[in-house]
Amino acid sequence: MKFIQTPVKGMQDFLPSDMELRQHILAIIRGTYAQFGFNEIETPVMEHIENLTGKNGGENEKLIFKVLKRGADFQRGLAKVKADENGNLASEGDELADSALRYDLTVPLSRYYSCHKNDLPTPFKALQIGNVFRADRPQKGRFRQFTQCDIDIIGDNSNMAEIELIAATSKALTRIFSEVNVHGFTVHVNDRRILRAMALNAGFPEESVGEVFIILDKMDKIGIDGVKEELVREGYDEAAVNTYIGYFADLEDIPKDREGKEQVQIIADFITRTCGDKIEAGAADSLATIMQAAGGMIDKDITLKFDPTLVRGMGYYTGTIFEITIDNYSFSIAGGGRYDKMVGKFSGQDAPACGFSIGFERIYTILKDLNWAPKSESEKKAYLVDLKSASARVPEVFAKATAERADGRTVTVEPLKKNAKFQIDTLTKAGYTQVIKIYADTEL
Repeated sequence: MKFIQTPVKGMQDFLPSDMELRQHILAIIRGTYAQFGFNEIETPVMEHIENLTGKNGGENEKLIFKVLKRGADFQRGLAKVKADENGNLASEGDELADSALRYDLTVPLSRYYSCHKNDLPTPFKALQIGNVFRADRPQKGRFRQFTQCDIDIIGDNSNMAEIELIAATSKALTRIFSEVNVHGFTVHVNDRRILRAMALNAGFPEESVGEVFIILDKMDKIGIDGVKEELVREGYDEAAVNTYIGYFADLEDIPKDREGKEQVQIIADFITRTCGDKIEAGAADSLATIMQAAGGMIDKDITLKFDPTLVRGMGYYTGTIFEITIDNYSFSIAGGGRYDKMVGKFSGQDAPACGFSIGFERIYTILKDLNWAPKSESEKKAYLVDLKSASARVPEVFAKATAERADGRTVTVEPLKKNAKFQIDTLTKAGYTQVIKIYADTEL
């Protein structure tokens, strides 16, 4: 059997220069979030399959990489699986799988908090950076294994959590992209309670709200007319659909306002027009406060906008939701929201929770496409030893390198290759500013 050189489709190898860029971005993210008081934790990449199939992950639950049971457990599961006359399994395969690779970091965090809450402060400000996995169709900027960077606040039921998350994430993105002179960020903010009230006020039944959200979430891809057509095609009352679609007319008139002052009245007017008496008490005032406070904290090149079309695909969101986009790019680079019911699914006792996730791979792809590379913070030096004439000097060269490393320099010691020019060019591209060939008579 011939081995395959390329990685599994949708997964990536990274060259040293790639890793240098990735680690540079991660260092900015870690440093910024640490300044805001977030503490880094780590959870396993594999979760109990029950945790990942609880109808909280939206469309992502269709993209789970399931892990087969082992040994006798697998044999017992296999005995329960039956095939139909066409040979297709009559089971979704859960009898054969008891765990799966995580598709995001929020579900694992909720399990983590419910398990360790007695050892954690309240509120708990968590930073998680790790790989997640989705059996998606790979394309540019979309992978089957990718890194997420999440910050979450658990135990704070006030809107101070949303304000802190927006400010911290905006600051991290500003620091990352200022190095490549990329500007024009927009923080889109909405509330699931407003979306729910709109759907009910339009005439949709309560049990249909979740499906209506899923269709509305496609608006950026299929447009408002496409949303209308799909709702009608799914059998919803046409009068309710027309009323609902009418709520989203003239959205282009909603301005971006960095300080959020105009947005307060905009939010109030929109809710009055679209939600009737269905809106949950306090939802409008909470969103207005978030817009005002966060708008005063973010940098001048980031704008804040109330966006009634923002849905977010995860089923676990219960309140405020947000997403960040960059001008001239067709995708978001960060998103999140409040999920007050998730922890309770593990512990039986709800805990207020809110999080923001940075789309690390998209940020990395943008910087790489711009051919940007971080500048080395330390001097990088290379000694290339000619082993034909200077093999006896190897201990001396290593002693010199050890002393220079103690002074903070980056030093590599390598044998001098026959094609010295290519070797030196490669080291230069890697950031080595001094390359010294060591022969028998070379002075150190």
